[in-house]
Amino acid sequence: MKFRPLHDRVVVKRLDGEEKTKGGIIIPDTAKEKPQEGEVIAVGPGGRDEAGKLIPIDLKVGDRVLFGKWSGTEVKIDGQELLIMKESDVMGVLVNTPAAKKAA
Repeated sequence: MKFRPLHDRVVVKRLDGEEKTKGGIIIPDTAKEKPQEGEVIAVGPGGRDEAGKLIPIDLKVGDRVLFGKWSGTEVKIDGQELLIMKESDVMGVLVNTPAAKKAA
């Protein structure tokens, strides 16, 4: 199934959190916090201003983003857990970070 968000909403897939601390301690699933980093899966066309003019979204599919801990609405589409949130809930885009290069 394909899903296309409306207006200024984006669909984000959470990226897995760290399994170990820097000191090497393994974190059990029950003690893990939900990651606040994700990858944009789909974007809507954008919002409208007061004059009705379309304001495009700055995000694009594939961007790695940071968002608030309680941002968005959790949904399950085709067995995959995703978040649907407004563009304003996204705090920023991760660009060429050393951690992102290691993971790739």
